[in-house]
Amino acid sequence: MLRDHKADNFIGDNVAGAIGMSITKIGDMIMIHQLIFAHAKPGMTEKEFQDYWLNVHAVKYASKIPQIKKYKIDCRIPFGPEPEDPLCQGVAEIWLNPEEQIASLQTQEFLQGARLDEPNWAAFWRTIVMDTNAHVLVEGPPETKDSNLIKMFMLVKRKEGMPLEDFRKYSWETHGPKVKNLPGLVRYYQCMMVDGFYGVGEAVLDAAYMLWFENTDALAKAMESSEYKQEVEPDLANFVNPKYIHTFVTDEHWVIGPEPRA
Repeated sequence: MLRDHKADNFIGDNVAGAIGMSITKIGDMIMIHQLIFAHAKPGMTEKEFQDYWLNVHAVKYASKIPQIKKYKIDCRIPFGPEPEDPLCQGVAEIWLNPEEQIASLQTQEFLQGARLDEPNWAAFWRTIVMDTNAHVLVEGPPETKDSNLIKMFMLVKRKEGMPLEDFRKYSWETHGPKVKNLPGLVRYYQCMMVDGFYGVGEAVLDAAYMLWFENTDALAKAMESSEYKQEVEPDLANFVNPKYIHTFVTDEHWVIGPEPRA
């Protein structure tokens, strides 16, 4: 059995296999796949923000937190009409053993390092954090440190009145297979917010979808395809609140990984 680490609900191996899905693990441990969406502080350009994150904060501070098994930074890149003020300008992807997550926030490396450095580059009041279980619908080739793939994020909130489990089931079993048919798709994850984020109310988001392509030209072709326009895009209205769909495109930069740190 596969267990969602902050809940009492179980996802059976046979269910995951039946819909062509697996859950990311390191060894036998299901990892928290944490996504941190960040934006530059006022007065800092997007390029300055991304450069500082990659070359200073990640190297000197965040990567020193010993509980982090893998760490990747995704930097927003131009694609389509540019928003005046994007929701975020980069994403940190962090893989943690769920039993060590609280300990990671109590380390000196976090308290006296990464946390204190945040105001130097990030508008921390705009930061969005998602603790997720990453469900792999298209595994793609093995990840490499020098990969040139680009990735589209789609952040979603389920439509009003839809039970969370119905949303997840529809996303995995009905919507996911439609997305898998997109031309040029290399890899596809559905990252579902863990149940613990619903303990005292509603989570701000329910899922982050990640779709990898060879380049922005391949992504553009997929978005113009009949598979997207006639199947994927119309289907979103069946389970997602259209007011809370956020999409953006990134490139990827491994800080720790793709092999996990011991």
